[in-house]
Amino acid sequence: MKKIIAGAVLLIALFMAVSSQSPISEKTEVSVPAKPAESDNSKKTILSEIKGSIKKGETFFNIFKKYKLDIAELFLIREAAADVHGLRALHPGQQYKITVDKNEKVSSLEYCINDDSILNITRTGEGFQARKIPVNYEKKILQIGSVIKDNLISSLGEGRENLVLALELSDIFAWDIDFTTDIRNDDAVKIVVEGLYLDGQFKKYGDLLSAEFTNDGQVYKAYRFENYGKSGYYDETGKSFKKAFLKAPLNFRRISSYYSGKRYHPVLRTYRPHHGVDYSAPAGTPVSAIGDGKIIFAGDKGGYGRLVGIRHPNGYETFYGHLSRIDQGIRSGTKVDQGEIIGYVGSTGLATGPHLHYEMKINNRAVNPLSIKMPRAESIPGKLIAEFKSFRDQMDTQLASIKPPVFAFAVKTGDKQHSDSL
Repeated sequence: MKKIIAGAVLLIALFMAVSSQSPISEKTEVSVPAKPAESDNSKKTILSEIKGSIKKGETFFNIFKKYKLDIAELFLIREAAADVHGLRALHPGQQYKITVDKNEKVSSLEYCINDDSILNITRTGEGFQARKIPVNYEKKILQIGSVIKDNLISSLGEGRENLVLALELSDIFAWDIDFTTDIRNDDAVKIVVEGLYLDGQFKKYGDLLSAEFTNDGQVYKAYRFENYGKSGYYDETGKSFKKAFLKAPLNFRRISSYYSGKRYHPVLRTYRPHHGVDYSAPAGTPVSAIGDGKIIFAGDKGGYGRLVGIRHPNGYETFYGHLSRIDQGIRSGTKVDQGEIIGYVGSTGLATGPHLHYEMKINNRAVNPLSIKMPRAESIPGKLIAEFKSFRDQMDTQLASIKPPVFAFAVKTGDKQHSDSL
């Protein structure tokens, strides 16, 4: 009897234990704790930067080796850049930046080609892609004024950018002023020009918007204006500054470039014999064609020494004598452009020292080239003249406000700098 009762109790206990669990027919759901959410930073590729400037003789192969980057990737980058800007064309002092990921793989490479453009190479899903992007400068309108003492370049201040500005100014007025001989002490110049800034620092000058030059009491004004997509410089009435002939065959820019690294002094002198103008200048000074034309003589000619003769349209001819040498490619029948170098100052023929003998003839009659009034190029068309006059008046207001000497003074309206839109 006791065994029967004990067995019954055991059966009841087993039944209760089984009945306390979930029925087999039901689906059991197990709750699994969620993983901690990844932070935004953990999703981003970790990049590091390598910055520097190109040293003399340095290549990107040297840079990749120095920082233990994959040379195989450099070959792919070079291939991508080939049609945009070759990576072998590097210049000392230019900046570069390379970004690499945590696996030391190149993500991007940037190289400053020049002051205006950057070579940008980035990794894509298919390799590397190269493009040239412009430098994003902030523009400010600057006013500059100077009284000439000794020479134009030193009067505008020291530094490469002021040299470039002086040369540009000489280019604008080259048809009216001979900057190697006509400049006088106490001449005055006023300039309205764009200043280009990067990260708040001045980098260089942009477009020269207007200029006023007072030379030996005569005032010349020039305004930069876009005439149907082509920019040029015009006088107060809208007539182009460009003429058929330059004022002189010795170009101020070429002289200054020829003597780069040295302070330029106005060493050139002129005197006027019966049939031409003699320019005393150092041997080797480049001589330019004063206008478009065709070479009619290039060689030795008695007392003229080495001589180049050019026939221009409308019966004009010019001659350049005593040259030390004639430029390569200059021979009879060759066409030349205004400003093109045709030879170099020398003392060949009957000459007591290095100088250029320059003559002009009209219909085979000798004339004084300094007294000839040359016709200008095209004027601003009537449809644009109102727009030009509005711009001219704005520039005149700014030019009138400049009291030399003023060096790179930024124009302000209230508390705001002027932008490139006037």
